[in-house]
Amino acid sequence: MSDRIILHVDCNCFYASVEMLYHPELAGKPLAVGGDPEERHGIVLTANYIAKRRGVKSGMALWQARQCCPGLVFVPPRMYLYLRFSRMARAIYQEYSGQVESFGLDECWIDLTDSCTLMGDHTQTIENGYRIAQEISARIRRELGITVSIGVSWNKIYAKLGSDYKKPDAITVFDRNNYKQLIYPLPVSDLLYVGRRTEKKLEKYGILTIGELAEADPHYLQSWFGKIGLMLLVFARGEDRTPVNDPGVEAPVKSVGNSTTTPRDLVNDEDVRLVLYLLAESVSERLRKNRFEGQVISIYVRDTDLLGYHQQKRMTAPTNISGEIEEAAFVIFQRLYRWEKPIRSIGISVGDLKPEGQPRQLSLFLNDAGGPDGDDDPQPVRIRCGAAWHYA
Repeated sequence: MSDRIILHVDCNCFYASVEMLYHPELAGKPLAVGGDPEERHGIVLTANYIAKRRGVKSGMALWQARQCCPGLVFVPPRMYLYLRFSRMARAIYQEYSGQVESFGLDECWIDLTDSCTLMGDHTQTIENGYRIAQEISARIRRELGITVSIGVSWNKIYAKLGSDYKKPDAITVFDRNNYKQLIYPLPVSDLLYVGRRTEKKLEKYGILTIGELAEADPHYLQSWFGKIGLMLLVFARGEDRTPVNDPGVEAPVKSVGNSTTTPRDLVNDEDVRLVLYLLAESVSERLRKNRFEGQVISIYVRDTDLLGYHQQKRMTAPTNISGEIEEAAFVIFQRLYRWEKPIRSIGISVGDLKPEGQPRQLSLFLNDAGGPDGDDDPQPVRIRCGAAWHYA
């Protein structure tokens, strides 16, 4: 079986890059997106490279960012803009392949295995994948005004490593000839799904690099981490065969959701509320685009021990309004989570979908606090999981 040709495209400093297009007066100045600088709370979602070179990092509190970079300019997030640019970038990717999988708003995998014989030099080779990556990079810069970093490899994990390997505006190829030389010396934390706690546990067992993980005994890894250990071994060795999801084979829509693994662990309600706001904006935009409203709001949280929590609430009436979704999600979150551990990822979904504007029977007994409207305050579901969510 011949190797696949997979790209991972990552928009550089995405939110900040988009904002710089709309703030030309800030050219050459450090800029960060996130939080509310007037009320002096929140976190940095992203910063431009000028700010990053002065020590500003995603996930920093605003006051910390100002200490690193006294001249830092803050702008509030505008999710509708980022969604628009995300859709435009994805439309470009879909001109090259029918298999495009989003990984957040600013990242996508593209499977060129079948389509590359029609493009570039018409060969099914990783070299042709590189040529197509050059074309995509040039089009994003020319048509959207931002830059991307692209990884090219035969599997999704190494392609993701490639897009992270060199930034900004770069293309990195990991092929069968160079991957051990270039990837194996990298710290194990560079591997997708290796968080800080997993990194510390691997370090405890003397595994510091991706190469050391790739050469580890699978029986030991399974005894230390369970099935997750075997999954990480497959990733480190470049043996992952996970397909790039084809949007053409998705199941009929039953719910609309969005989730994110945050740049740093979330440690308080303030951090969570900002992330929920961004997720609710994304979910709301997709609901309105498809003319849906939903009546069940769900929250799912994964802590730094990979323990998953899930809870939902039935609203008194269907909605696709971002403020209502965010408010309900935050109420559920406060009821669900007790801050025993920091949070690694969080998501919102809206279910029980109905056509937008559909007539509905109102009740004299509806209330916003639950009870007769069907909110029976279910207990959270707690399931230890790996890279994917599982609920009972």
